[in-house]
Parts: sequence; structure tokens; C-alpha cells
Amino acid sequence: MTHQFHKYALGVSTLILIVAGAYAAPPVTEIVLPGKGIFPESITSTSDGTLIVGSLGHGNVSRIAPGKTAAEEWIKPGTGGLNGVLGVFADEKGKNLWVCSNNLENKGEATSVKAFDLKTGAPKGTYPLPGDNALCNDIATAANGTTYITDTRQNSVLMLKPGSKSLEMVAKDPLLAGADGLAFGDKNILYVNSVSANKLLRLDLGPDGKSKGVIELKLSRPIDRPDGMRAIGKNRLLLAENSGKMSIVTFEGPGMQNAVIKTIKEGLESTPGVTATRGMAWIVEGKLNYRNDPALKDKDPGTFKMFAVPLPKN
Repeated sequence: MTHQFHKYALGVSTLILIVAGAYAAPPVTEIVLPGKGIFPESITSTSDGTLIVGSLGHGNVSRIAPGKTAAEEWIKPGTGGLNGVLGVFADEKGKNLWVCSNNLENKGEATSVKAFDLKTGAPKGTYPLPGDNALCNDIATAANGTTYITDTRQNSVLMLKPGSKSLEMVAKDPLLAGADGLAFGDKNILYVNSVSANKLLRLDLGPDGKSKGVIELKLSRPIDRPDGMRAIGKNRLLLAENSGKMSIVTFEGPGMQNAVIKTIKEGLESTPGVTATRGMAWIVEGKLNYRNDPALKDKDPGTFKMFAVPLPKN
């Protein structure tokens, strides 16, 4: 009797799980960011599904809990000297949120890359970019913990080694004019794009973490104002274009110099940032044209949204 009861109970439990799965809530695919003038420029995420949004307009950082649609302010404007926010990048291994903080209006601290505690949001460090006209745009972290940063105005990529107090030059090259998004393809391969020249570049890094050369890659189709990139596998990237597209980039051919671009979302407005978590690829509408285009500057950009699609496996 006891054996039969256990068998019956197991069958009922299995049935409940099947029914619950059939009626499970569909994944969130659209989020409206609250407030006016947010102008999100970059997004990142953690493996548990948390989404993190940097706001250029508000100068703060917000979080969206896994499976939720409400963004809550997490790091307030001015925290640790936080200024105009561009790139944000979650480094789970190092337990850091890296933020590009820019002195865009000659107010507050100098342009720098800042580290915040990934759990609490507490400031951990500030690392100024060299030069008087620096623009910290985006960030990526290598497997060994070295953090890489693009300087869009000075045609360069910088790095901060673990334990170091200052940034070092990785590469400075005319090909890096407009350097914006960056992401690792392999431990010694760093991909960088140019938002102004519509190029995709590869930096082959030496044992010291510095570039041994900058290679311009051949594109399967033209790209339009490329911006944020995120690694989604070995030599496989998620790419945002400000033309309203999100694409997957893979590499093939001699020397892996052919970049094959496959669009997975389009028809949006001014999209500078992407991220991927829990099998979903996310893109954000930054609408930065309403800040940069004199014809649009005084017009209402409306709401700011994030959109997601399932991340293709291949």
C-alpha cells in the first residue's frame, strides 16, 4: 500500500509540474524605462538575469530585477564623483560594476572609469583617463581581470591591470578613430568598433596585455554607427547599431578576418547598447539623436524602452 501511495504521489507531482510549465509566464521582452530625459547609452547584465542601465541624461545607474519590468535607481548621480554616464559593464568574476564617467559639461570630476561594488553599488575606485579631451565610452574585462576601456576622442584603448592605480595605453592608432564598443572574442583577441568610421577592428594582445597590431575586418554588410558590443561565446558577439539594429557577429575565413553580421532585431530608434542574459538578447533605445541633432534637441523623445529577443544558439 505504501509503495502504491508513493507511486501515486509521484505521478500527481509530475502532472502538477507539467501543468505549471504549460502555464509558465512568458519571458519579458519589453521594458519601459521610467522618467523623462533618461537617454540610456549602455546596458549590461548579470547571469541571474539582472539588467543594469546607465543613464546619460540623469547621470545615474538603475537596475531591473530578474523577470521584472520596473527599473529602480541603484547608483545615484554624484556617487563617488559619478558624472555623465556612458558605458556600463558588469564583471561578475571581479565583483565590479565598471562605469564610464565623463566630464561632458566641464562640471564635476574629470573623465574616468569607475568601479562600484556589483552587489551593493558602493564606490570602489576611480581611474582618470589621460589627456584633456578624453571620452570614456565602453568597457570589457579580460579573463585575467584586466579591464579595457575605449577613449573615443583620442583614438585609443586603455587598460587597468588588477591592483594597478592607473591606466596604461593598449593601442593608439588612426584606425581607432571613433573607438566605441569593445568585447573579447578569445582571451588574446579584443574586438573594437568605430562609431564614426563604421568599422570593426581586431586587436591581437601580447602577454603584457598590449596590442601587437590593429586589423580592420571585412564586413558581410555595411554597419551604421556601431556602438555597444557584448561577447556571447568564443569569437561571437552581440552588436548594437545606432540605426536601430541588433545583430550577431561571427568570424570566419583566412585569419578569421571576415565578420559575418546577422540582424536579429531592427526597426528601433537610436540603439546604442546591448547585453545578453538567460538566453535573451537585449537592446536599448537611447534616442541620443534628440541630444545631438540641433533639429531634434528641443523636441520630446517620448518614452525610452528596452527590447529582447531569444538569443539564437548558432
